[in-house]
Amino acid sequence: MTEERKRARLIYNPTSGQEIIKKNIAEVLDVLENIGYETSAFQTTPEPLSAQKEAERAAKAGFDLIIAAGGDGTINEVVNGVASLDKRPRLAIIPTGTTNDYARALKIPMGDPVAAAQIIAKNETIHMDIGRAFGDKYFINIAAAGTLTELTYSVPSEVKTRLGYFAYVAKGIEMFPKTKVRPVRITHDQGVFEGEVSLIFVALTNSIGGFEQLAPDTKLDDGNFTLILVKTDKLFDMLGLLIQAINGGQHVSDVNIEYLKTSKLRLEVLDDQEPFMLNLDGEYGGDTPVELQVCHHHIEFFVNRDEISQEFISEIETN
Repeated sequence: MTEERKRARLIYNPTSGQEIIKKNIAEVLDVLENIGYETSAFQTTPEPLSAQKEAERAAKAGFDLIIAAGGDGTINEVVNGVASLDKRPRLAIIPTGTTNDYARALKIPMGDPVAAAQIIAKNETIHMDIGRAFGDKYFINIAAAGTLTELTYSVPSEVKTRLGYFAYVAKGIEMFPKTKVRPVRITHDQGVFEGEVSLIFVALTNSIGGFEQLAPDTKLDDGNFTLILVKTDKLFDMLGLLIQAINGGQHVSDVNIEYLKTSKLRLEVLDDQEPFMLNLDGEYGGDTPVELQVCHHHIEFFVNRDEISQEFISEIETN
């Protein structure tokens, strides 16, 4: 009697990035078949939550592995499809998006879907932390608030496909002068922060918007968020913080930054203006007030573990 083969479901966004996955789909399927997976594919549609619904269906159907091929938004949807389930399959990533923050953190090859698929053959995994917001929404990389954080969902998808990362740069320059400080209250593990901030980042990895030094000491699996609060809206100060961040993460000790670790937090805006819009992995997730929690070691991801610095993995062995 032959051993039953493991089943994999490839969920891919055909329009992500430069539509590179469509050119490589046959080779990707070959890689997965050659390493022992009986593999089928699902092409996402313009229907809302197409990837999320298919990921939930595949997980409930007993697939052993789900591969998300697309940008951070596609990966977020796949995670949201499985995160609430008691039995969750392993997940893998083929990055084909614009910034690919999550793939960058997991050291998955970018711009080469076949090389990304081959990472699965190394059989290296980490039980990754993910975040939960509003009780039933999950995020893998970042929750953020503030005017500049809204640019990721204010750039039309067709512009992102055509211009890539430069679309974000152009929109950022346009939105920069509109950035203003707002009074907030943030309750976290160490106490309460109450004061004015212009930007709020709640990070699960060290890669945010293509930068790998904004949360330089973030671990992938230690049960904590890295909370970064920017306490200025002055252009000169913010440019200075950006330069410090690029130069080895020196911004974390700047007087205009609040930087701490917490497993949960509650964010409230204290003025009578409109609430902060919350950005979850680059998409609009809802409005403040909001409570965020870390789901510790919640999903097992295939990673390029040899390339991940040990400083980004907790001391507990997770493989």
